[in-house]
Amino acid sequence: MTNIIKADICIIGGGSGGLSVAAGAAQLGKNTVLIEGGKMGGDCLNYGCVPSKSLLAAAQAAQSFRKAETFGIKTTEPDINFSKTHDYVHNVIAGIAPHDSIERFEGLGVKVIPEYGSFIDPKTIKAGETIIKAKRFVIATGSSPSIPPISGLDKTDYLTNETIFDLKEVPEHLIIIGGGPIGLEMAQAHKRLGSKVTVIALDIMENDDPELVKILLKSLSDEGIDFKEKVSIKKVNGGQGQISVTLETEIINGTHLLVATGRSPNVKHLDLEKAGIDYNRSGIIVGANLRTSNKAIYAIGDVTGGPGFTHKAGYDAGIIIRRIVFGMFWTKADYTSLPHATYTSPALASVGLRETAALEKYGKNIKILKWTYSDNDRAKATGETIGLAKVITDKKGKILGASIVGAAADELLAVWILAIEQGIKIGAIANLIYPYPTLGEINKRAASSFYTASLFSDKTKKIVKLLSFLG
Repeated sequence: MTNIIKADICIIGGGSGGLSVAAGAAQLGKNTVLIEGGKMGGDCLNYGCVPSKSLLAAAQAAQSFRKAETFGIKTTEPDINFSKTHDYVHNVIAGIAPHDSIERFEGLGVKVIPEYGSFIDPKTIKAGETIIKAKRFVIATGSSPSIPPISGLDKTDYLTNETIFDLKEVPEHLIIIGGGPIGLEMAQAHKRLGSKVTVIALDIMENDDPELVKILLKSLSDEGIDFKEKVSIKKVNGGQGQISVTLETEIINGTHLLVATGRSPNVKHLDLEKAGIDYNRSGIIVGANLRTSNKAIYAIGDVTGGPGFTHKAGYDAGIIIRRIVFGMFWTKADYTSLPHATYTSPALASVGLRETAALEKYGKNIKILKWTYSDNDRAKATGETIGLAKVITDKKGKILGASIVGAAADELLAVWILAIEQGIKIGAIANLIYPYPTLGEINKRAASSFYTASLFSDKTKKIVKLLSFLG
């Protein structure tokens, strides 16, 4: 029997963005319906951020055994029980899952329907045997692994981020197709946990600063990860335990294959045409107001294309709450200060413009500020001297972008995110008092270098000499 529900807001998708909208709307008194046909918590909790960072933490623990000799401690190869590592990763997921559960959201007043939803007209969606009519809809269905059209791949056993965390035995030789953050994070994690790893990609970390990427790749190569860059794949074949990847000049044989070549928006179940919603291969088309071509329907997060970050989805959710719940219809998304990070060791994190983009936009009217980890006393004390901070400003000290590669780069980036968001100039960062010794001083030193040329110029020397003469 069909059940009909009327709601103020209906959210399709129970990932980070959708859950944030649902929780906020319900707690602010809106009649809220949430539709989720897969796992609550979406990709981030079940297949992405949480399991990948948990696996990387286990890998870091293993690596600490190998690096102990640096500190005068006898080095030993760690005895890794990968099955228990698997259990650790899934225990972390299980520990967070109650926060994203149906029970919690129903407790907040959200009507949760555990089905996939499909629009049947511009104002109505059907999920299982339930029809929902809502004043506003928010599509937050996320994305899924994008599988490239490689010959033989459809007949080959391969892993994606949705299946690799199910392994209970470490791959003997993991071949990874894709040189983005997911590919590199999984490469380092599995190498440190005992796998031989080969990464194959046309371009590696193409959305990051090439100078910093070079530092990261050298570090990963020094750990023993084999990179095959700027090569095309002719074909793949085989099953788990015996995988063959044929390149232009050689054949790579391994035991497991991970495909990490980007993401595709989850629009398959939605029947967007029936709702009058425009979309393309990249995702649902929205404006800065996050509204679709149907004025009653919004879309947020990965399903709209662009940067596929959990924090972007969370930010989008805040825009939706302000627009729909508080009636602040002038509110628009601004991704100028949207950061991104790759959680390898060393980590790589960026916000704002890269050097090439800044040069393109501002020409020579920019300054490039740098400070190395090797010039930081805390980095020397902890033995983490691989790294570089690069900051881009205009000639007046406006901060245009920042990139950091090195230990805790993802955390160190926060000051630059704030600076770009709030329009704080470089002088304020240069005047920050960081506790000594901390890695944070890298930010201060990079900022202070903005003044180096003028501070030690002949003009300044003459001023100092005059002041000395005047007593």
